Amino acid sequence: MTDKKTYLWFKTMEWFAKYWGCHQMAERSFSFGNYQFPLCARCTGILLGEIIGIVCAFFTVSHWQSIFLLIPMAVDGLTQLYEKRESNNILRLITGSLGGYSITTFLAFIIKLI
Repeated sequence: MTDKKTYLWFKTMEWFAKYWGCHQMAERSFSFGNYQFPLCARCTGILLGEIIGIVCAFFTVSHWQSIFLLIPMAVDGLTQLYEKRESNNILRLITGSLGGYSITTFLAFIIKLI
């Protein structure tokens, strides 16, 4: 049974690395049991935010509010990229969720215009 779980875990990790483009760094990912999540904390947040955005697409925020929700993720990611500070997984999850929700609601806004 463990071999099937391990095989499924490896295939999931490969799929998300290939199609999502996540770096999958262990120290920036959540774990459950002995298994690392296939996405880092920020990408997990983005995916969750996108799912929430799809479910709530009919209750979208304005396009300006949607753009504003991207700012926390950009600040968190860029300050970490330029080594101004070190983020943590909870903050990455939260800012990623805001960013994912923002992207989805902005796309819903554009689709409604068409």
